[in-house]
Amino acid sequence: MQTVICERLEAIRQRIRDLATEYGREAESIRLLAVSKGQPLGAIEQARQAGQLAFGESYINEAKLALAAFPDLDWHFIGPLQSNKTRVVAEQFTWVHSIDRVKIVQRLQRQRPAELAPLNVCIQLNVDDESSKSGVSPDELATLADAVSASSRLCLRGIMAIPRPASDLSQQRHSLARVAQHYQQLKSDGYPLDTLSMGMSGDMEAAIAEGSTLVRVGSAIFGPRSRAGRVG
Repeated sequence: MQTVICERLEAIRQRIRDLATEYGREAESIRLLAVSKGQPLGAIEQARQAGQLAFGESYINEAKLALAAFPDLDWHFIGPLQSNKTRVVAEQFTWVHSIDRVKIVQRLQRQRPAELAPLNVCIQLNVDDESSKSGVSPDELATLADAVSASSRLCLRGIMAIPRPASDLSQQRHSLARVAQHYQQLKSDGYPLDTLSMGMSGDMEAAIAEGSTLVRVGSAIFGPRSRAGRVG
């Protein structure tokens, strides 16, 4: 039986395909990350049944429930990462998108089990220098990229950014274009990147237009998050 979540997922996938065509891109080059934070486990199961395998979480304690229930999925940690929470990410996630300081890199390197594949890493870029957001400044990108690249249990994949909100498409594209420029500069400098993680429900068109390879969509798939946090 087709569920509302299944219908929403298909609508978003079709939107990605349409935007890829509009902006001269291959739809297969753009991944969809379902942001499942605050959603019940049943909603994740419905999305999984609809073929969604990559999910994003932002809160460690809440994520543990989903990781235990669905250990076979591709789990991405996308929220701010505190030093005392790194072990769960190192041991159970496949991706982390929010690296913003060398100390976190060092902890993840020590805590990533040797029998697992290296943890995929995106550096979070604070492109608009917003004090309310995590992330490094453009001037700090290369230093952090060097730290990740030198860590054998980590694999540098790209950049993640959450630009300042804007309702106008041209304004959205302006900020996202700057993120893409920094991404391309790192590639030109020899870092083997393949992931530009930017774009959410409200700015997905602008992100795809500017080269995003991974868009993060939550409420447009699952509906509003529960204020009480995750329930079964």
